[in-house]
Amino acid sequence: MTVASPQDTEHLDVLIVGAGLSGIGAAHTISTEFPQRSYAILEARDAIGGTWDLFRYPGVRSDSDMHTLGYRFRPWRQARAIADGPAILDYVRDTAREDGTDAHIRYHHKVVHASWSTPDARWTVEALRTDTGETVRLTASFLFLCPGYYNYDKGYTPQFPGIDDFAGVVVHPQFWPEDLDYSGKKVVVIGSGATAVTLVPALTDRAEHVTMLQRSPTYIAALPGEDPIAKALRKVLPDRLAFPLVRWKNILLFILNYQVSRRRPELMKTLLRKGQERMLPPGYDIDTHFTPSYNPWDQRLCVVPDGDLFKAISAGSAEIVTDHIETFTRTGLRLTSGRELDADVVVTATGLEMQLLGGMGLTVDGEEMDITASLAYRAAMLSGIPNAAFVIGYTNASWTLKADLVGQFVGRLLAYMDEHGYTKVVPENTDPTVREVPLMDFQAGYVLRALDRMPKAGNKAPWLLKQNYALDLIPLRYGKIDDGVLRFSTPVGEPVAAAPATAAS
Repeated sequence: MTVASPQDTEHLDVLIVGAGLSGIGAAHTISTEFPQRSYAILEARDAIGGTWDLFRYPGVRSDSDMHTLGYRFRPWRQARAIADGPAILDYVRDTAREDGTDAHIRYHHKVVHASWSTPDARWTVEALRTDTGETVRLTASFLFLCPGYYNYDKGYTPQFPGIDDFAGVVVHPQFWPEDLDYSGKKVVVIGSGATAVTLVPALTDRAEHVTMLQRSPTYIAALPGEDPIAKALRKVLPDRLAFPLVRWKNILLFILNYQVSRRRPELMKTLLRKGQERMLPPGYDIDTHFTPSYNPWDQRLCVVPDGDLFKAISAGSAEIVTDHIETFTRTGLRLTSGRELDADVVVTATGLEMQLLGGMGLTVDGEEMDITASLAYRAAMLSGIPNAAFVIGYTNASWTLKADLVGQFVGRLLAYMDEHGYTKVVPENTDPTVREVPLMDFQAGYVLRALDRMPKAGNKAPWLLKQNYALDLIPLRYGKIDDGVLRFSTPVGEPVAAAPATAAS
């Protein structure tokens, strides 16, 4: 392994980590608002796209509409609002190519550590070349961390009894083999989340039969694959007018859906059940297979475009079994009810392993930082971590809505620092009444498994993670930068007194 010598170290004004949906959006902000700044995007893999390049399982798609998952600055022009993975990947790549940001991507660069020096007002970043084994060292004045929220190298699979005795194929959706042939096979998909409800109808195209085996149900709703309002508006309005109208229509519907779910859960349960009754065979056991023990949006509500899952069940090509696994057998699975499920292929759609900041280590002035001890400032920066922003999207709406807001906030922050000659900014909590709360108030398994490895939120602004685009819009896009919480420093590192704290926004 070789390391670049200090005299060879390249310096960049902004270093973006990750060339997925968030990273390409971040690069757009830097390249358009600060054309004179130097920047690069470090990507651990060999391609643009992040999630949408990694996942290759049949039917892979988003369960968010592309008018909100797409970028605010680049309208989604295709007919299908709930798009498949390849279409989303093309959209991200086309955006990078049109912006020219693809020329700034350095592939096979996995960031492993970043060390901040206050006297130098810069980060020293170490990246492992995954293709050569070389360690590359760069310096940067600002880090924009967009590596996603889960571990790309491994998914989550529970320890299933007897799995080694199974004579068939076991595959995790995160690592779908290109040569997997499930034609004429009996397939069991273990799980009940977004991946499982996507896979099941998609696999019925060639499989003999597909079974979704779940321990407990998930709330599932059908939505049109094409947005009829968007289709109508595009006929009479140019994209620059139709796109924001449709985007805001969908944002407001997201917020309404979530607020009704939280404030009137019984009403939402009734509405979801009526929709399921319309699409499932008469007498179908909705109580067992589609009625969770929790309230809507305690976990993410799954969307099925055009009701494809319900159609597969009605056609008899797929079924849902709600039970627990006792053990794998040579020919399938035995359940605690005593039922035997024959299987040639078992898909463990059992979740992700969360990993914030891509698993990189952080050192500030020689002190190794523990991000679990940090508070998330507007869910965009971390207390005690200078000159760094990160992106984590909404759990109840499209990821890109928050990524866009964070990008706009970073642009405003950098412009403010330029205007005042500051070279360092760091969030600092000096309010003793702020109480720590979990960063994500969300009961999904992948979140609960990772809470002890995540930073904290606070019980009030600006430390509170709101999960509401409309409430985040004003402070992130228009709010005062010098808000009494962000601490700025002069070029020589002398602290500048913070302005008096303003009312929480």
